[in-house]
Amino acid sequence: MGNIVAIVGRPNVGKSTLFNRLTGTRQAIVNEEAGTTRDRQYGKVEWTGKEFSLIDTGGWVVNSDDVFEEEINKQVKVAIEEADVILFVVDVQNGITDLDQEVADILRRCKRPVIVVANKADNYGLHIGSAEFYALGLGDPFCVSAINGSYSGDLLDKIVATLPTENAEIVEEELPRLAVIGRPNAGKSSLINAFIGEDRHIVTDIAGTTRDSIYTKYNKFGFNFYLVDTAGIRKKGKVTEDLEYYSVIRSIRAIENSDVCILMIDATRGIESQDMNIFSLVQKNKKGLVVCVNKWDLVEEKSQRAIDAYITAIRGRLAPFTDFPILFISALTKQRILKVLEAAKKVYDNRSRRVPTGKLNEVMLPIIENTPPPAWKGKYIKIKYITQLPAGQVPSFAFFCNLPQWIKDPYKRFLENKIRENWDFTGTPINIFIREK
Repeated sequence: MGNIVAIVGRPNVGKSTLFNRLTGTRQAIVNEEAGTTRDRQYGKVEWTGKEFSLIDTGGWVVNSDDVFEEEINKQVKVAIEEADVILFVVDVQNGITDLDQEVADILRRCKRPVIVVANKADNYGLHIGSAEFYALGLGDPFCVSAINGSYSGDLLDKIVATLPTENAEIVEEELPRLAVIGRPNAGKSSLINAFIGEDRHIVTDIAGTTRDSIYTKYNKFGFNFYLVDTAGIRKKGKVTEDLEYYSVIRSIRAIENSDVCILMIDATRGIESQDMNIFSLVQKNKKGLVVCVNKWDLVEEKSQRAIDAYITAIRGRLAPFTDFPILFISALTKQRILKVLEAAKKVYDNRSRRVPTGKLNEVMLPIIENTPPPAWKGKYIKIKYITQLPAGQVPSFAFFCNLPQWIKDPYKRFLENKIRENWDFTGTPINIFIREK
């Protein structure tokens, strides 16, 4: 199970800067328009062989016109519900403010481990100021400077030491794990009920009634696999909260724990930015993908033309990764739901497909000969040999050549497309590595 670490705190204490520092990226563009793509606030961190997902909650809950306080409380509550460890960021140079006190009040009552991170301790002289944060009643404050990185390694040590030890559900490895993901109310639970043939997941019309990720072992119609579902039921009072936010965080867990993701799109609403956010999580995690256009029974025009238009639109929005199956289904009338399982199984098999080296070179070298990589400053690039790397999570191919650094992304995409034309890797991402021979 992937561990989730959440960053909370009032505005301007340096949450995004800390996020960038720990994930080693410049992803969360600091001081950005509220509500532009949210996947910026999600990153993976690997430290001393342990991996966890880091979420900067500040970037998710859109600051609407209401008071900051409510928004911050919302973020904190989400973090408490979803995270395994919470980083409470405060500002050494400003000391404790009323808002910090309020956040601390909520955190003290929660059962999750909290680490107080005293940020902006940019030089050693400022460390002494962190003593006042003992008053928050959340244990030792931990001084760091997100800007210049001092003590960030020690903080990572502490986070890794605080993460819960694995007590993952027992899952037979060789069975495919499928996650049904999508926007609230796209019909995820209805599809799962249609598969299982029982109303184990309580489906209501209120968006956001499902909770908690679970594996359901499933064998029917000759298929055998696990469904990773984000199911269960949410307490009544929670339904009004920022659902989009919940659904994306929830999806993060499901996506990380699966092999193939079934992305549900509501036929009556088309592709929305929320679908794009979830799709980008699938891509970041390099998972297999099947896209299901659900509620097809409600669409007036079902002609081939309408279907083609839909397919073109979906592939256009999700480009450059376009090689995945798209199915038009209705979970309610159970139309084509078996096709979904067949497609998912096929994508899963494609993920472990091996192409013999001889065959790979025989097919690909003539293609490369005909359209070699563009020359760079008069130097010609020659690809001599290709092999598929040993089985990993994602099919990966190494192309050996004399000047690997001059082969750019467009040509890598060309190579990937040619591999896809000759072998069936539908639904799964492919890694292309260019190496020096």
